[in-house]
Amino acid sequence: MSTSGPPLAARFTPRERRLIARLRRPNDVQHYLNRLPYNREPHGRATLRSFRGVVRHGCAHCLEAALFAAVVLEHHGYPPLLLSFESIDQLDHVIFLYRQGGRWGSIARSRDPGLHGRLPVFTAPRGVALSYVDPYVDDTGRVTGYGIVNVDDAMGDYDWRLAERNVWKVERMLLEHPHKSIKSSEARFKALRAKYRAYRAVNGGSKPLYYRGRDRWTELPPEFVA
Repeated sequence: MSTSGPPLAARFTPRERRLIARLRRPNDVQHYLNRLPYNREPHGRATLRSFRGVVRHGCAHCLEAALFAAVVLEHHGYPPLLLSFESIDQLDHVIFLYRQGGRWGSIARSRDPGLHGRLPVFTAPRGVALSYVDPYVDDTGRVTGYGIVNVDDAMGDYDWRLAERNVWKVERMLLEHPHKSIKSSEARFKALRAKYRAYRAVNGGSKPLYYRGRDRWTELPPEFVA
């Protein structure tokens, strides 16, 4: 069981409290994150900011966005669940996983359009994970597994929510957490990669949106909408 739980309201700044009060639903959080610039970690300075860091700096990469969502939505009754993907290129992806009305969905931020959130329409978390397999395929990526963890239970007293410094311990925890295997057809994988490369070659490097199941995706950030 968790040894810490959500911090007392007094630990949040007035700005943070207002933001948490305003973002009451998963789609509110996804909408907010979509409008933040993606944190591309300029000048080679890697970051892993807490919720507080995301609010302060006004940008987020995938794991920072997932932690932001976890902090906001645990105040509205959602446990802080993260789903992490393993990939053959070691470029893993992390999303926030939630259950609503008996169905599962996700919140996510990415440099790739197909790796954002999913609507709460899946009967099980594995269905959410599988919906990312095809969009994950690019020049180097291929999903090999996924793991789900309650970050509060896993981190104990570690301050992953409001830390002023990078919370690298969360990343290490996710890398060490057991993952369930996802197997995919070699022929299908090669076909998806060839299609991806061909699309980018004739579309000026733009990333594709041709995947099946688009009706289960959440809204995309403005930079991916024509």
